[in-house]
Amino acid sequence: MQSIQSDGYSVHFNENSYKEINSFLSDNKPTEIFILVDENTNEHCYFKFIQNIETTAVIEVIEIEAGEIHKNIDTCVGLWNALTELGADRKSLLINLGGGVVTDMGGFVASTFKRGIKFINVPTTLLSMVDASVGGKTGVDLGVLKNQVGLFSNPEMVLIDMQFLETVSEREIRSGMAEIIKYGLTYDSQLWLELNDYKPIKNNDLEHLIHRSIEIKNTVVLEDPKEKGLRKILNYGHTLGHAIESYFLESENKENLTHGEAIAIGMITETYISSKLFDFPLIKLEEIKEKIISLFGKVEIKTKDYTPIIDLLKHDKKNTNGNVNFILLSDLEKVNYDCIVSEELIIESLNYYQS
Repeated sequence: MQSIQSDGYSVHFNENSYKEINSFLSDNKPTEIFILVDENTNEHCYFKFIQNIETTAVIEVIEIEAGEIHKNIDTCVGLWNALTELGADRKSLLINLGGGVVTDMGGFVASTFKRGIKFINVPTTLLSMVDASVGGKTGVDLGVLKNQVGLFSNPEMVLIDMQFLETVSEREIRSGMAEIIKYGLTYDSQLWLELNDYKPIKNNDLEHLIHRSIEIKNTVVLEDPKEKGLRKILNYGHTLGHAIESYFLESENKENLTHGEAIAIGMITETYISSKLFDFPLIKLEEIKEKIISLFGKVEIKTKDYTPIIDLLKHDKKNTNGNVNFILLSDLEKVNYDCIVSEELIIESLNYYQS
């Protein structure tokens, strides 16, 4: 697959990834290389990655616990301390080998350590490949509130190796599919039509879907790097989706949802809201609901859950002047920004999802 050029860095694919990183290491000669992994990528991805790396630099592996619950400042403090104790300097390189938690947090740690050291992202899940691979967003959660602390900072490069998808579960593959659906609904209706015919979770089309998704996100980000306009489309499904994800994360009696599972619910509910406020076609609403539920199943959200979910909406980082801002659709590819939605309509949308 052809590399994709972003703002000062490139996304490379498969075998070409290792040619590019080895050329970078030869040219830049980092004093030391640190590879950030979680326990899963350390076990399943590290050996595959490291056997393709050519360097004389000392390599140190830093492992964190897996899961969104560890994407916080406390983990960052541990990582900053580890880098300090291992002798990292401003010419050190951090390679983030993992899913979105590892790449988001690793990028934040690198960008703030000694006012910034270079880092490379190697996403290993479908979600991180199609979402966290471009855009320069780094950061961590504040409690259960998603991505409240962070900054924009670009890696030196991003490496996409499709073989890493063999190490993740079918559930994680589905989680990544939610972001691909988002690109289809908001930016490329042809991609949505392809997805509407997409039945197996793993097939030969996945490589094409990943490349096209990264192309779309990269185009959007290059036009609007700091989310002043067009880039807001990438938040479709994420306003309610993030609140639902946070609520399930903090609820002791509920199983945590993957990011994609929560965003899938958010896309159904926010498409319903779109039909009420912007006349999004009802036949397409039903198609979207049917397709998403066929892929993800249905999560039980009880009426008593509505109020705490709506309370979490008030902390969404996209809010302004106390208003919860939604991204809504008039039709496929026709987006409305910064839409104010009543609590009654939010409840109605959750009822629609449950119906």
